[in-house]
Amino acid sequence: MFTTIIHGLEDGSGALLLPRELLDSLDLQVDDEFQIIETEDGLILRPIRHENHERQMNAARDVMDKYEAGLQQLPSRLGC
Repeated sequence: MFTTIIHGLEDGSGALLLPRELLDSLDLQVDDEFQIIETEDGLILRPIRHENHERQMNAARDVMDKYEAGLQQLPSRLGC
């Protein structure tokens, strides 16, 4: 079980912070989207799973950006 609080923002809205352990256990990342479903017993937060292809492409772009210099040197080191 995880607990958290709603943090107030300057514009009067609130932000619900999710613990890192929860994000990791549910394979969630920053900028993932949720549906908020109101029930008689409370709220249900349901992740909106976009196609896995999109997430993989974003991860690949992040790696390529991070290691751009090394990747550019790779062909010459392989004799291409």
